[in-house]
Amino acid sequence: MNETIDSILIAFSLIINQEDYLIEIVILSLRVSFLATFYASILGLSLAALLAVFRIPGRFIMVGMINGFLGLPPVVVGLFLYLMLSNNGPLNFLELLYTPGAMILAQTILITPVIAALSYEILKNANEEYFDQLTTLGASKIVICRTILWESRYSLSTVVVAGFGRAIGEVGAVMIVGGNINHLTRVMTTAIALETSKGNLTFALALGIILIFISLVINFILIGLKQKAGLVEGKKL
Repeated sequence: MNETIDSILIAFSLIINQEDYLIEIVILSLRVSFLATFYASILGLSLAALLAVFRIPGRFIMVGMINGFLGLPPVVVGLFLYLMLSNNGPLNFLELLYTPGAMILAQTILITPVIAALSYEILKNANEEYFDQLTTLGASKIVICRTILWESRYSLSTVVVAGFGRAIGEVGAVMIVGGNINHLTRVMTTAIALETSKGNLTFALALGIILIFISLVINFILIGLKQKAGLVEGKKL
């Protein structure tokens, strides 16, 4: 109980004093997770829309594989990327190993299936609702994809938020490909793992409290923007 209280006090102290160490890892954590979520959203939403609209052979097998990838072990993904990006790997020319770029790539691979799987059902239902009407108007399937993505944007924003939550809490893969290097690739989750391994549980818990606080603030901001956009759209109608 005392450790928990001490951790809360340390967390508030770090925030109030704006410690350089904290600011640095928070900024890097947000940058890596935001970029990974952005890239994964482009890939995941595009894939989900194509699967929802186009009658691709083996479509249900592909959907099943995407759902299966939801349980991808982060450590395995990290190890695979490490082998690909290492000096003996086929992607060594990219020189991404132990850089934020490798961490972004790892998070993108991990959360793309999350966004694709969750958005597929939303877009499938939207396609069933709008397909006949849009086809009658002569819309191509690409136009239908764009239309159902736009019409489902509020529901899909929740999916993107879920993907961001998955990204910012990732530790296994980013530690393997990023190396947890101070002032270069250390983020909130890897800092927590490091402090825990050093036995500094109070400080690790304080960082954990800050990470939860940041995640909640970002989620509340996104939810607020979503609700505000919905109200504006409702007034226009």
